[in-house]
Amino acid sequence: MTSTPSSPAEGSSGGWTLTGRHVLGVVVGFFAIVITLNVWFLTLAYRTFPGQVSETPYEDGVAFNRHLATQEAQARLGWEAAAAAGPGGPWVEVRDAEGAALQGLKLTGRLERPATAAGRRLLVFRETAPGRYEASAAGLTGAWDLSFRAVDAKGQAFEGERRLTWP
Repeated sequence: MTSTPSSPAEGSSGGWTLTGRHVLGVVVGFFAIVITLNVWFLTLAYRTFPGQVSETPYEDGVAFNRHLATQEAQARLGWEAAAAAGPGGPWVEVRDAEGAALQGLKLTGRLERPATAAGRRLLVFRETAPGRYEASAAGLTGAWDLSFRAVDAKGQAFEGERRLTWP
């Protein structure tokens, strides 16, 4: 008569047993897959964007140096400007280093939406009071970025930018 084991502990288990080697294989395999995918994604990222932001980096650098020189010259002038959204369009007040209103400036500007160039408006300002210049731009609503340039009779220039909001 043959006896059958009454529990798996008696005799052979007949099943599969998880060992340390199996756990090691799973952990090594997991990290091998993660590292392989990371290398693959890094390679794709580098090939599609090699780090070059501009097609003309030298020219962009020269233009930026000119911009820095303009800002330094403007700082030496000591002029200050305030801008606001008026009912008929934007207005700008320009004062010298002593706080006196600057009269007789030629002021030009541009209004554009913060997120798009659609609806861009070129402005010509006229002096309405000593040191106060207004441009006509009716029907404005929402946020607009104003960029302006003021030049005096000597050719000294002042540039400014302001975000203006109309109701």
